[in-house]
Amino acid sequence: MLRPNEPRFSGFKLLESSLGGVMSPEEQERLRRTFARIALIILCLFGLLFLRLWFLQLLQGEEMQQRSEHNRIRLQDLPPWRGMILDHQGQVLVANRPSYELVVVLEDVGNIPLLAGRLAHLLRLDPQPLTAQLQNGKKAGLHQVRVRADLAWDEMAQVETFQPELPGVLIQVQPKREYRHKGMACHVLGYLGELSDVQLKSGKFPDYKMGDYLGKCGLELAWEKYLRGQRGSRRIEVDAYGRELGQLDSLFPTPGANIYLSLNNRMQREAEACLEGQVGAIVALDPRTGRVLALASSPTYSQEAFERGLSNQEWQRINHDKNHPLENRTLKGQYPPGSTFKIVMAVAGLEEKVITPSTLINCTGAMPVGNHVFHCWSKRGHGPMNLHQAMVHSCDIYFYEVGRRLGIDRINEWSRRFGLGAPTSLDLDKEMPGLAPSPAWKRARFHQPWHEGDTILVSIGQGYNLATPIQMARVVAAIANGGIVYKPFLVEKVESPAGEILYQAKPQAQSRLRASPANLEAVRQSLVGVVNVGTAKAARLSHIQVAGKTGTAQVVAMDRDNPQKKRARRMEDHAWFVAYAPADDPRVAVAVLVEHAGHGGSEAAPLASRVINAYLSEPKVAQVK
Repeated sequence: MLRPNEPRFSGFKLLESSLGGVMSPEEQERLRRTFARIALIILCLFGLLFLRLWFLQLLQGEEMQQRSEHNRIRLQDLPPWRGMILDHQGQVLVANRPSYELVVVLEDVGNIPLLAGRLAHLLRLDPQPLTAQLQNGKKAGLHQVRVRADLAWDEMAQVETFQPELPGVLIQVQPKREYRHKGMACHVLGYLGELSDVQLKSGKFPDYKMGDYLGKCGLELAWEKYLRGQRGSRRIEVDAYGRELGQLDSLFPTPGANIYLSLNNRMQREAEACLEGQVGAIVALDPRTGRVLALASSPTYSQEAFERGLSNQEWQRINHDKNHPLENRTLKGQYPPGSTFKIVMAVAGLEEKVITPSTLINCTGAMPVGNHVFHCWSKRGHGPMNLHQAMVHSCDIYFYEVGRRLGIDRINEWSRRFGLGAPTSLDLDKEMPGLAPSPAWKRARFHQPWHEGDTILVSIGQGYNLATPIQMARVVAAIANGGIVYKPFLVEKVESPAGEILYQAKPQAQSRLRASPANLEAVRQSLVGVVNVGTAKAARLSHIQVAGKTGTAQVVAMDRDNPQKKRARRMEDHAWFVAYAPADDPRVAVAVLVEHAGHGGSEAAPLASRVINAYLSEPKVAQVK
């Protein structure tokens, strides 16, 4: 211990003793200043640290908390399950199934090439395109990218096993379309496809996100707003690897509405069976209301292929198929209607009083018009023909003369009364309008005047005359029902998941022929004769009386100098047949078109009888009055 009188050593004395000498006053002053500076620097650093803490806690505290929560909490999108599509009896045609998809949350990925390489190894993918996909998604500002849909169980097991090495990788359950009857009514039902960049940027899909699926054609497209439903979401807590730890809250998605069709399942199946191996279309309507009972186009395609995503080779094969399987021929196939157009000519001739049912026109087999001679399909001619006989035997000369007496303007007017030359407005895909030609149309299209020969050809459904199968089904339906041209409808009702009716179809008459009942009856009797004793005997049914008209539409001119010359299949005539049944109480009207099949009576008429029989032999249908 120090004695009271002993001097105490200051800090400088201690420093001096440690240095082994005595410091001069100048050195002591210099050292004192150095310590002062160090103390000031330390004080400033503590001040800055305090200010930073104050800034983070008070000014940015809320933002920092949100960012912290965001690193721990994920907002997961819940897409809605699409509404089902059912036939008129309530049988499910299109439903949904769960699909397991692998997605990558991009903000959780530090090294994209490394993650892409690991995923490619597990899922047997090419790492380079996968790396590019993830990098492009990150550049585009996407939250997540779908890498693989419809994961197999072994693939899911692989991913779950190596989850710690796959930051940002999640497996989510997504609804996928399930088409219950493979390929059935594919042109009617349509298919889904992923939302494209162009569609997303168009602004027409405000509630959609990249990766969403939407209808591309058919009912899936036309009724998208009802089928889609409303998306939901849920907040989940995740760990550092992005794995779900628990759910905080959720907003359940609302499923889409269910659509009930007017299609008759049995009739649709029979129509498609009739067209198997053929290229063509069959349309069946209820002439009393316009309900679509069957809508078959051939060849068909697989909706599942589009759902999973087509490879480039698959798309090229479909796109270059000469038979165009994606085309819905019932609405978009435009063909010369051939002799089925004689139905329109018969009504027009009677109503315009250029003929009566008993008017006789002599068929010699040829008719000169100007410098050209027009022939009947029967080279020897039919002799004197009245309307009934001309329809039964499909005499061309008779209708050449009717057309010459009517003139093209009145033919055009009556064509449009029957709904030709314009879409039927069916609630499905965009339709082709067909063509009801006129002098004004020809001047605008070809810059040429109309000739009498043009009228002659149009009179038998050739020349510039074009019609779709659904248009011709509506023509014969108007004859069957007494002159009403109904708007065809395919969707009978739309029902919400809660059972609320959102849409209910009602029969809608688009126009009326305004033809006398006597004239319509004369035409109806002639159509019965066509099937019983005329060109459509192959359409007869033992228990049901069928009325109809055959048609053979030329694709190329016949080689009359060498009629035995074999022609390629694609040069054969198109076969038509339109009909309704039962003849005395029509409940179904049918149009059949088979491309390059030859004669309508031998090729198309038997198919119509099969479809009619499938419908009217069904017990519930047969009892309807």
